[in-house]
Amino acid sequence: MPSQEPEAKRKLPIAKLIVAAVILCALAVFFLRGVNLPALGGRAMAFIRGLGPWAFFTAAAVLPAFGAPLSAFTITAGELFAPVLTLPGAIAATLLAVIGNLALTYWLARYALRPILSKLADRYGYKVPRVTKANALSVTLVLRLTPGIPFFVQSYILGLAEVPFVFYMVVSWTCNLPMAVGAVVLGKGVFNGNFKMVGIGAFVLLVAIIIIHWLRRKYVPRVD
Repeated sequence: MPSQEPEAKRKLPIAKLIVAAVILCALAVFFLRGVNLPALGGRAMAFIRGLGPWAFFTAAAVLPAFGAPLSAFTITAGELFAPVLTLPGAIAATLLAVIGNLALTYWLARYALRPILSKLADRYGYKVPRVTKANALSVTLVLRLTPGIPFFVQSYILGLAEVPFVFYMVVSWTCNLPMAVGAVVLGKGVFNGNFKMVGIGAFVLLVAIIIIHWLRRKYVPRVD
């Protein structure tokens, strides 16, 4: 009969992660003292721009599957590559990168990393939802609309749950589309000091948040 692990061992080490994050922030502040951050940021942007759009948008598709924030790519995409691709082109490339990221995380969760992810879920006491054709849409919506869960973690859970690929892609991309578009436009406006563009981007994000909030109230069950 398998031994039961203590409850504490099955919980995510949130306190340790917070302490580690604080230590890393303190180290960053210590090592960056006296550094001209705007100049450093400008050189970093120039370096990334020099790599070209193919490298940038490929990284935007791949790196968020391993925890990199997708927002770091969406916010900078317009500033970096609108001069080359035009702003609509940068938006389109960003949305294609999101599609690539969704497909990659699904494949990793359902096939390549499934044994490892399943063990991690069992270790920390997380149950992967049971998905059928009847509830695939609602499960995907509930997970995508639940706040606090990182985007790539949502993708891994849906892949582990074996949500049909078409449901997964259509719902996930649709939920992310307005946020990505708003972030690209907002970032372009902020970097250029274009308040009109900032307003448009902020408006798109606000509308997206309102719609997501409405959908969350409609589809996500309330826990009393």
